[in-house]
Order: sequence, then C-alpha cells, then structure tokens
Amino acid sequence: MFIALYEFKIKEGMSGTFQRSWLKTTQGIYHEFGSLGSRLHKTEDFLTFVAYAQWPSKEQWVKDKGDLGDEYFSARSEMWKCIADSRTVYEMEVTDDYLHSLPFVV
Repeated sequence: MFIALYEFKIKEGMSGTFQRSWLKTTQGIYHEFGSLGSRLHKTEDFLTFVAYAQWPSKEQWVKDKGDLGDEYFSARSEMWKCIADSRTVYEMEVTDDYLHSLPFVV
C-alpha cells in the first residue's frame, strides 16, 4: 500500500471552506481514481492541516493527476482557492499496519 502525506497552509478565514471542499474532493478522488481514502488533521497552528491518502500502489496515485468529473471539479477548484501553500511531505510504502478505528475493549 502506498501513502502520500500532505501539508496544507490555509489562507486566513478559509479553514471551514477548505475542510468542506477537501472532503468533496477526496470523495471524488476515491470514486474516480481508485484511492483508498484519506484523513485530514488539524495542527496546533490553526492555518496548517496535514492529510494522508492511501492508495493500492504508487502507480495508482500517479493517475490522480487527471481532472475530476463535473460533480467534484468545482470542489477541487474551491479547495485550491483556500490554500496559501501546499506540499507533498512524504511518499511512503506501508511496512506494518496496526491502525484500528475502534479502541480495544476488554
């Protein structure tokens, strides 16, 4: 499995719009390009977000460079209007995975 880790610096006052448009864009990438989804995280700096996206392979991730369909295109455009700066921090391959969505219950 391939993971891309992103950092987004958001323009002042745009975090809500960014979060909504990021979600819709991420849904489009999942539906149209075959990602395995993504998670968005706030940092202590209210203008900085970090996201990681999962892909079956790096080759599949590279295919994400295309245009999204009409349903998602406007969300991606809106998302980019909110961003002052962004970068792909890491491109990674999963070696071990013990992430769960629910806590262990005894």
